[in-house]
Amino acid sequence: MTGRVFTKLFFSFVLVLAIGTAILDFSLGRVVEQSLRDQLAQSLVGKARLLAREANPANALELKQLAARGEFDAGAQVTFFGRDGSVLASSETLEERKGTPEEVRRALTDPRGAGQSERGDQLYIAVARDGLVVQLAASLTGIHATMRVLHRDLLLVSLFAVALATLLAAFLAHRAAMRLARIVTFANRIATGDFSARVEEGKLDEVSEVAHALDATAARLEASFHALESKQRELAALLDSMQEGVVAVDAAGRISWSNAVMQRIAPGAVRQGQALVHAVRDPEVLACVEAALQSRELRSGKATSVAPARIFEVNAAPTPGGGAVAVLHDVTEIERAEKTRRDFIANVSHELRTPLTSISGYVETLLEDTLDIPPTAREFLATIRKNATRMTRLTEDLLALASVESGDYKVKLRPVPAASLVQDAIESLTGMVLDSDVALECAGATGAIVLADEDALTQVFGNLIENAMKYGKGGRRVLVGAQEMEDYVEFSVQDFGPGIAFEHLDRIFERFYRVDKARSRESGGTGLGLAIAKHIVLAHGGTIRAESELGAGSTFLFTLPLASAIAAMSET
Repeated sequence: MTGRVFTKLFFSFVLVLAIGTAILDFSLGRVVEQSLRDQLAQSLVGKARLLAREANPANALELKQLAARGEFDAGAQVTFFGRDGSVLASSETLEERKGTPEEVRRALTDPRGAGQSERGDQLYIAVARDGLVVQLAASLTGIHATMRVLHRDLLLVSLFAVALATLLAAFLAHRAAMRLARIVTFANRIATGDFSARVEEGKLDEVSEVAHALDATAARLEASFHALESKQRELAALLDSMQEGVVAVDAAGRISWSNAVMQRIAPGAVRQGQALVHAVRDPEVLACVEAALQSRELRSGKATSVAPARIFEVNAAPTPGGGAVAVLHDVTEIERAEKTRRDFIANVSHELRTPLTSISGYVETLLEDTLDIPPTAREFLATIRKNATRMTRLTEDLLALASVESGDYKVKLRPVPAASLVQDAIESLTGMVLDSDVALECAGATGAIVLADEDALTQVFGNLIENAMKYGKGGRRVLVGAQEMEDYVEFSVQDFGPGIAFEHLDRIFERFYRVDKARSRESGGTGLGLAIAKHIVLAHGGTIRAESELGAGSTFLFTLPLASAIAAMSET
């Protein structure tokens, strides 16, 4: 790089100097030669005019003597011509002429009475005066000799000047090349990550200003890089201190970074630059990451084969650079505790069913016995039967909830008209309506086809309608309907009771959550009906929510996907 810059600058300087010197020599030679010719011509004109004043055209002998004397004085051949162009006298022997010389004709016709021409190495000057033309012919050999000497001297001086200028050009080109070489070295150091590099130029010219700007830029880059490194170390320490495993991939699916927890989860398998599919074989993790890379949206799932006997909750999100990051949260203990809880509830509920059935049977037998039982004992037996019945319902709901919350719970989906589900729900709960003063009505139902498990949906409608009848008695009626939306059907169960406060709507589907605990106990509710309905709807791929306004009743809404929408998704 330095050699090329030096060569270009050096030869550019030398070429400019050579061209400039050649032009100067040529121009100076032309000017000097022309000046010498002009001086000779002016001198000859002056001498010719002096001879013209002295000449007597009438005396040929005198003209001959004047011509000889004039040649000696002027150092040029002298010839006298008449007005007709004939030769009157000359200082030299004349050869035979053909016509009148050009300069003589000019002198005779020019208002100033002078003419000039060159023939060979001779300069001819003619001056006309009083009918007489005086011609002087001087040799140009002296001028030519002078010019040869001048050109020789100019050449020597020019060569000397070019030699000195070449040395100066070499020095300046070398200095400029070295300055540029320092800038190139600076740039190479910056490119390799050495932000401490500086050009360190003095205040000389524009190159120095560029160097100072580069030094300032390097200083800012160094400060920014140190700050970035510090933040990266802090982020790495923060991620390494997490309990979750974190792995980042680029747009091509290659691992770009992972924290210490991820290294412990899959020791030796997760390496930077390796494809994630070769490091982690769990299909759920790969599916979440692939969705984040392709769809650029958040995806979550549950992985069971990342590490032996461990369960991870996977959350994958896209990153701005086109890659994605996946976070693996170990939920093994949570899942184990949840499974233990479900098993415990199911086992306890199952074990309670037999004694509760026995208690209820014995109490009913005693109450139906015609024996004389004191009123107080009969009242006690009625209370026992009521609580035994409530305990039986609670155990049944617990068993149902444990069933729908288990991972083995599957719904048997088949195409069913939404109106048929609404009608079946109303008809199956007719007996319950007859025992109450609440009217159960249809609010209109679409005939769109949905995928549903009819038995499971009957339980959902039963729980929602029973809940509406218990807590919305003041409204005297309950409306059940279905409305078709874009790619799903929304079912609704609406009561016109006192309503539910806003702060309870988000928690109303939690198990054992009651808005009014006193009223719930009086109505015999277990607090599990809405939780069971929620899990069944979610198993269908739908959603469930509640809308309410105090004093205006409540509406429970859940959605089921259209059969056509599911078919379209499966085709794509």
